[in-house]
Amino acid sequence: MSDGSKQRELKILLVIVGLFLVCYFLPVSNLRFSNALLESLQLVKWYAREHVLLCLIPAFFIAGGIAVFIRREAVLKYLGANAHPLVAYGVASISGAILAVCSCTVLPLFAGIYRMGAGLGPATTFLYAGPAINILAIILTARVLGFELGLARAIGSIVFGVVIGVMMQLIFRNSAKNTIIAPNHNETASSRTLAQTALYFAAMVGVLVFANWSRPAEGQTEGAWVAIFHIKWILVGASLFILLLAVLLWFGRDDVNQWAAETWSFTKQILPLLLLGVLAAGFFLGRPGGEGIIPQAWVQKAVGGNSIWANLFSAVAGAFMYFATLTEIPIVQGLIGSGMGKGPALALLLAGPALSLPNMLVIRSVLGTMKTVVFVVLVIVMATISGIIYGTFFG
Repeated sequence: MSDGSKQRELKILLVIVGLFLVCYFLPVSNLRFSNALLESLQLVKWYAREHVLLCLIPAFFIAGGIAVFIRREAVLKYLGANAHPLVAYGVASISGAILAVCSCTVLPLFAGIYRMGAGLGPATTFLYAGPAINILAIILTARVLGFELGLARAIGSIVFGVVIGVMMQLIFRNSAKNTIIAPNHNETASSRTLAQTALYFAAMVGVLVFANWSRPAEGQTEGAWVAIFHIKWILVGASLFILLLAVLLWFGRDDVNQWAAETWSFTKQILPLLLLGVLAAGFFLGRPGGEGIIPQAWVQKAVGGNSIWANLFSAVAGAFMYFATLTEIPIVQGLIGSGMGKGPALALLLAGPALSLPNMLVIRSVLGTMKTVVFVVLVIVMATISGIIYGTFFG
């Protein structure tokens, strides 16, 4: 047996022994451990029911469409590393704000534009802006947690998106231009007009946005948001009909096959990591309102006041916990009622919706370990500093 074969067999043996020891000493009789396991399973069940069908699947199809039907010249013109900074970061932040998705749903879209040649800076701005600059979340923050905190979240989110993107571009300036551009299947001239392609993407975005249109705040009975919520499924159906019509009229069999292939490519790359990450997040931190292996009392005790530690802990905890869109607001409301300082509250609101453990696992598969670590650290550090400043003046 060669040395390489011996090493491979030794690794297999060590894995088997490790798994055996884990199973042998598994503390299943410990109530906290058993509850944490149940929390992780409950969270992944909830995630599969509430987010995979309505959020991720439409996002995968949009990402597949970007990879196949968006010309790389257009991506490079508006989001490329050599694009005018005002244009690149403006487009990236506005696009994210319009979609208003959670930290996991934004991932296929981010991977799609990055693979098509978007610069590292604009791509990471889009990655942060998608879940962070959520107009409804900012409005509800102001209504539920106070105008000052809502305004601070709005300003912080907008500034964060651009600053983090710029810093990522500067830190990795030697490699930022080396984005691996995926082969564009649509090199030849298309028979579709720009308006037809735009309608195709608008229909998919319509499905994503309207299917996830959240319930109005309690007591809110009037307004455009309420009206749209009452007819959301009609709008979803109309978007699906337009999408089907566009595909039948303007897309050939090869187009559809390439679209399906790219969609499947994103799905198999991202979905397993997301589900694994959701399980881990549920085990350690539990569901919103639940408790994982880490006691909530520890968290509540650690985020009181406005110390550097309280803000840092709040930013780190928010970064690793999974928040569905808008769920961070009642969680922060409950923590404030338990003694959380205003600075740590802002730190959690700025770091939490934009990051999560599942989100980090997928970002690593797209950007690599070093860029992912720097992105996460930038979000945490900036959220911590913002919390300290806000807590000093308004705490």
